[in-house]
Amino acid sequence: MKRIAVYAGSFDPPTLGHLWMVRTGASLFDELVVVVAYNPDKPGMLSLDERLSLWQQLCADMPGRVRICTLHRGFLAEYARQLGACCLLRGIRNTVDFEYEKGMARINASVVPQLSTLFLTPPPELENVSSSLIRGFLGQPGWQHWVSPHVPQAVLSLLNSKFPVSE
Repeated sequence: MKRIAVYAGSFDPPTLGHLWMVRTGASLFDELVVVVAYNPDKPGMLSLDERLSLWQQLCADMPGRVRICTLHRGFLAEYARQLGACCLLRGIRNTVDFEYEKGMARINASVVPQLSTLFLTPPPELENVSSSLIRGFLGQPGWQHWVSPHVPQAVLSLLNSKFPVSE
């Protein structure tokens, strides 16, 4: 039986931490489904199409191991069950993430009891990176200097086109 895991987020924008999670998840499971989710609580900077396109580029070297999907509404646990997943993959950067994700794991287990949640902690150089942090730098003088070490090149290229350097 194929072991499928789901890694979901708004990924606005995708970071090197997200990509680390995908590569690690793809090495642990037969298939990893990256679910680009619409989150009504987070105002979108990148369109859903832009985020999907970025993930297709970022995962192009993992054919057959990673699939990209979207979720517009509904319970992630139910969607994961529909995909045939046995596990939700979640990243833990700090204790705040842990407390939040622990609560979500319990809710998801109550919705789909056979679905497990696996927490991964990124390497130290990625643990302080978040999409929110990246968005906070955009448009500021010299933003590329701070953002470029934390996002894949495809993401940086798109961000450069949306937030050109102004002198």
